[in-house]
Amino acid sequence: MNKNENLISALEAMLFAAGDPVEVSKLAEVLELDIETVTKMLGHLSAMYDERDSGLMLIKVESKYQLCTREQYSDEVRKLLEIKKNTPLSNAAFEVLAIIAYNKTVTRSFIEQVRGVDCSGSISSLVQKGLIEEKGRLDLPGRPLIYGTTDRFLRCFSLNSLEDLPDLPKTEEIENLGKDDSQTSLFDEEKQDEKNAILEEKSEGDE
Repeated sequence: MNKNENLISALEAMLFAAGDPVEVSKLAEVLELDIETVTKMLGHLSAMYDERDSGLMLIKVESKYQLCTREQYSDEVRKLLEIKKNTPLSNAAFEVLAIIAYNKTVTRSFIEQVRGVDCSGSISSLVQKGLIEEKGRLDLPGRPLIYGTTDRFLRCFSLNSLEDLPDLPKTEEIENLGKDDSQTSLFDEEKQDEKNAILEEKSEGDE
């Protein structure tokens, strides 16, 4: 692969990762090239998709570029997204949703501090299902996104507002839940499942 091919591949990777339209000036800045050169490379990338009848295409929106699927495959893409949208929420997604709902608006880093694990997958799933949405950005370095619940979330859980959420357990109740192996805390269902699996394996081994 020559240098130009490598740069075009880099452009493709950046546009795919971004998802949203990207200013050509930003692409040029990352590749340390002038805007005219990057624009020509984007033209080559678009032509490559057309030549091989790819399911992807490159579109231009004013001075921004974005990868998207071709219209003739819209039915298949829509069906796939509907399947993903209707997939039941995992325990991890429920935990993330609870953290967002009870804190009104939070950043991804806050959620991950609470759960102690990467939550990008759960957040993406909740956004796709329309249960949470971007509410803006914090005026901090990196301008992190802020997430909050949607009207769809309220309808799904039969709530008039977030004020109707049930009260969180008090500290004493949480401590009691931790002492009682038959109970789980609000954000501890996954750990309890792991514990139950270990106990079952131990029981089978004793037999």
